[in-house]
Amino acid sequence: MVKESDGFVRSIARGFAVVEALGLPPGRHTLSEVAHVAELSRATARRMLTTLVALKYCEADGRYFSLRPRALGLGLSYLNALPYWGYAQRALEGLRNEIGESCALAVLDETEIVYALRLPARRILSANLGVGSRLPAHLVSLGRVLLAALPAEPRAHYLATAELKKVTPRTVIDADALAEQLQLTDEQGYAWVDGELDPAICGIAVPVRDHAGKVVAAISINTISGTIDEAAAKAKFLVALRRTAQDIRTQTSPAG
Repeated sequence: MVKESDGFVRSIARGFAVVEALGLPPGRHTLSEVAHVAELSRATARRMLTTLVALKYCEADGRYFSLRPRALGLGLSYLNALPYWGYAQRALEGLRNEIGESCALAVLDETEIVYALRLPARRILSANLGVGSRLPAHLVSLGRVLLAALPAEPRAHYLATAELKKVTPRTVIDADALAEQLQLTDEQGYAWVDGELDPAICGIAVPVRDHAGKVVAAISINTISGTIDEAAAKAKFLVALRRTAQDIRTQTSPAG
């Protein structure tokens, strides 16, 4: 938990820690489990849970606590605040229907990407990823695009401090090699990642910019590894992918 300062409200931090604990599988937890995950005393966790029950963000069933539908509004508040999110859903649906492959939109949260949209195609088995799912940024094309868009100092800090876990034999875990990949991504305006998260999946991604040109998200097309290489993916998908990113960008303008 973040250390306290003059502007830090401990009770709010504890409340969110409890909400996050309740959101973990299997979705219902005892007081002791919540206290352990949230790193709180049982007495403090009990007060937080009592408050959340009173506010109808969670419910008690015997010794178990679980989130109520009202808690969904916390996440939707972020999505609804994105000026492009509503339009992006329609844009990605159109892209998926056009190319017949899985499509996604994600944002960067420190060292991870967070899916804001994900539309799987039937031909690819879903990896249980949906809105709100997180992945280490270095493993996927969406993350490479978002990391490449970081200013020099934050990018260097990421490369120096991030834990680059190897998930498959193809996963890039050398910081210098990843730095070269990010530089290439920045120069060519897209990222291609093949089999670094899942040996069976490859993907190509491009940035989504706001009206000022700042990268605010990334969108990707993912398909089955081995059925296509980077050159073919670029020829087949890149024009449609960039067109969709530009369409979404128009929705971030002051007039949009």
